[in-house]
Amino acid sequence: MGPREGRVSPTGIDVRASTGTTPPVRDRRADRAAAIALFVVLFLAYNANGREIGSFDTQPTKFAARELLLRGTLALNHVVGATPQYAERWGFINAADGRYRSIYSPVPSLVAAGITWPLWKIGLIDIRAAAAPGLMAKLTASLLIAISTVLAFFAARAYTSRGEALLVALGLGLGTGFWSTASQTLWQTETSTLGLTMAALAFAGTHDTLGSRRAIVIGIGLGLAGVTRPQLAPAVTLILAGTWLRTNAWNAIAASTIVAVFAVVLATANVRWFGHALGALPLLQAHNALIHNSGASFRLSAEGWLGLLVSPNRGLLIFSPVALVAASGLRPAMRAGFRAPLVWCVLAAAGQYALYATYSVWWGGHTYGPRYMLDVLPLLVPAAAAGMTWLMSSAILRSAAALALAWSILVAATGAFCYPAEQWNVVPNDIDRNHARLWSWSDMQIVRCWKTGLSGQNFTLLDWGTVRRATTR
Repeated sequence: MGPREGRVSPTGIDVRASTGTTPPVRDRRADRAAAIALFVVLFLAYNANGREIGSFDTQPTKFAARELLLRGTLALNHVVGATPQYAERWGFINAADGRYRSIYSPVPSLVAAGITWPLWKIGLIDIRAAAAPGLMAKLTASLLIAISTVLAFFAARAYTSRGEALLVALGLGLGTGFWSTASQTLWQTETSTLGLTMAALAFAGTHDTLGSRRAIVIGIGLGLAGVTRPQLAPAVTLILAGTWLRTNAWNAIAASTIVAVFAVVLATANVRWFGHALGALPLLQAHNALIHNSGASFRLSAEGWLGLLVSPNRGLLIFSPVALVAASGLRPAMRAGFRAPLVWCVLAAAGQYALYATYSVWWGGHTYGPRYMLDVLPLLVPAAAAGMTWLMSSAILRSAAALALAWSILVAATGAFCYPAEQWNVVPNDIDRNHARLWSWSDMQIVRCWKTGLSGQNFTLLDWGTVRRATTR
């Protein structure tokens, strides 16, 4: 069989006929070299602003990571004791076990502690320094998002050439909130993105029938994503459903069991700490309704559906029009049918989008751009890659894609270097109370960032003294 011929999968389906794409010629050594270069570029870009971009929501996660290293606990009693004002902030909760804890999943804190521990032990970081939690958060988030984007490159590589796969990965890693939001602090998205991208790579990274190893990776990836960010339940459920259809029962059972084990472990911890299997999630929903002036948690309204895409201050297609590249893969996905991975990735992305579109706080609170849509992006990578051949066949489409990529990178870089100095979320009034501002074309958050200029907090983590405690002789 020649390199440009269709490949027949173990199911008997001709890959080229079923997906509308030709399997690319693979040079694994060159692919690995490209992946390493991609990782270096992304990691440097993510850390070029030299600061963490945190919020009230992210504070307890990074402090819990440091407490785990210092005192072997995820409880935040020492943190609140040293700074009593934290007890008044949403994110810190006096749990049912009598200890202050983060209302969010402990998984990112565990990951950050594991990444930081060797750096602490060799003396590169003093985790007792005032800025150490911020450095831990930024280092972990930037590392995980860079790795996730590299995994996305390999997922794209199964459908298109190396150069086009790199373009897809660069669009994802530098042209979306992966740069301006997910890579900038420790919370949920950085860890759930890693899990979701792992699952997407194993699920859609090849056209062949799923084997046992890939089923295990799918289970681990979906389990990690689900326990880190329970809101990903639609995506997790749909990818699992696709797994059941695309492999034998034993492999599907293995993947599902792994996901269930992750869920049971977290539920057990939640019952012990909060007295409820869902942890503080029920309290979170009630709190959101109060502070965001949103009433019920979910509602059927066109506002969320349109807002997540075209709102001038939260729309994915405004902040990252490069995401439209994924639309070029819809035809191959539909042609592939339900025995192929493309359609399931698209369905999982659509299910996740539907959840956030019907969520009453669809704009995601105080943030930069469409924070919730970051959960959808890893699932769109295979479709984007599958449509690249058609997209590159037209000079007009190539030019449009290049402009979309350039704009997307500019906007993402703006967030990384300027937000939140522009104070758009609270000036002239809080968007959580005045939702009409989300639709203001005359006061766009992007333009406000340009007018305000660079954040004064840039490069603070690049000062060695901020992450090392002064020593006396």
